[in-house]
Amino acid sequence: MSDLVHGLTQAELRELKTRVVAAKSVAYCPYSNFHVGAAILCEDGSWITGGNVENASYPISTCAERTVIVKAISEGKRKFRALAVATDVSSPASPCGMCRQAIREFCSLDIPIFMYDKNGEYIVKTLEELLPMSFGPDTLPPPSELPGYDGKK
Repeated sequence: MSDLVHGLTQAELRELKTRVVAAKSVAYCPYSNFHVGAAILCEDGSWITGGNVENASYPISTCAERTVIVKAISEGKRKFRALAVATDVSSPASPCGMCRQAIREFCSLDIPIFMYDKNGEYIVKTLEELLPMSFGPDTLPPPSELPGYDGKK
């Protein structure tokens, strides 16, 4: 029997939990007081963490999951092994629809998403389980097949 959980070693799983729970402390959520942390394990073994960032104009707030995706991409990371989200509620909260679609843009459908509750208990689902029949970059035709394509990037 393997000690791996969705491809993560027990040490990586412990590190994931430590990092995602700690990430809640950087959340900026003065309006909802709903602290959310997220962590992503990059294929190269590096970690990116972040929290939700609210704004007085609620629609432009940023969820923790999108925070870590944007940080990772802006740091040149393009391949990921696992993503986690942690909240201060029970049971574990899953990424919202907007976050699921953002994750879909940059992650494989089999990436495990670990969702931790306030007690550190988790459930894990793959992105495909959370976003069945999804629409992603692989769904679109290549740019060369789009009307008006001029060959320039």
